[in-house]
Amino acid sequence: MKIRNLLMIPYFLLGLYLMTSCSEEVSSTTGWEYNNPDNGGFEYYGDYYEQETGPGLVLVEGGSFSMGKVQEDVLYDWNAIPRKVTVSSFYMDETEVRNVDYREYLYWIGRVFIDYPEVYRKALPDTLVWRSRLGYNEPYVEYYFRHPAYQNYPVVGVNWLQANDYCAWRTDRVNEMILVREGILNPNPNQTGEDNFNSEAYLAKQYEGDVRQDLEDLDPNKDTRKVRLEDGILLPKYRLPTEAEWEYAAMSLIGNSVDERSI
Repeated sequence: MKIRNLLMIPYFLLGLYLMTSCSEEVSSTTGWEYNNPDNGGFEYYGDYYEQETGPGLVLVEGGSFSMGKVQEDVLYDWNAIPRKVTVSSFYMDETEVRNVDYREYLYWIGRVFIDYPEVYRKALPDTLVWRSRLGYNEPYVEYYFRHPAYQNYPVVGVNWLQANDYCAWRTDRVNEMILVREGILNPNPNQTGEDNFNSEAYLAKQYEGDVRQDLEDLDPNKDTRKVRLEDGILLPKYRLPTEAEWEYAAMSLIGNSVDERSI
C-alpha cells in the first residue's frame, strides 16, 4: 500500500501542474477561455514577469525606515519629527538630470513648438541662481548650462513646475521610442505643434500620428487595436520622487537597516 501511494504522487503532481497551467488560459470566475475570439476575445497573458527598466533608471527596493531627524534637535524646531515610513519599490534615475539631458528637452520643444516660442521660454532654467553678492559666479551664470565642459553636470535653476513638465515630456518620448522599437509607430522627426506623440492621447485612442502597424485584435468585430496599458508595453508616467522616496534612496538603507521590511 505504501509503495502504491508513492507511485500515485507523481500523477497527483502532474494533475496539479496541468490544472495550474490551464488556469492561466481559462477564467477562474466564469470558466470561459481567455484569448479566444469565439468567446469575445478578452485578452489575458499570465506570463508577464516584470516591467521594462526605462533608460537611465535603477530599481530601488522598497522597505521601512525612520524618516526625519534622528539626532538631538538642539534648536528644538520640531520640524522633522522621526516617524516610521514604509516605501514601496520604485524606479529612480541613477544620476541627477544633467545639463545635456535638459538641453535635449529644450531642443525638442524648440523644434516641435516652433510657432509657440513662449513654450520654449517658459522651460528655460534660471541661470541667475548662481549670482551671489558674496562671490564672483558670473562665469557659471554665462557658461554652466551651455558650455560642453559642464554638459554632464546636474542642471540647476529648474523649478517644480518645470521639473514636472520635463517628466511629462520624458514619459512621452520614452513610450514613443518603445512603440517605434516594437514596429507599431514609424519614426517621425517632423512632429510640430499639437501633432506630437502623447502617451495619454494614445491610450485614449486619440492619437492619429504615423502608425506603422497596430496590434492584432482578438475581438471578432475588429481587426486591429492600439496598445493598451494592460499589455505591459508602455511604461508608467515619470514623476518626481516623494520626500520619503528621496530620503530613502539617498540613505541607501537596503541591506543596512535592522528589521527592515522589504516589499
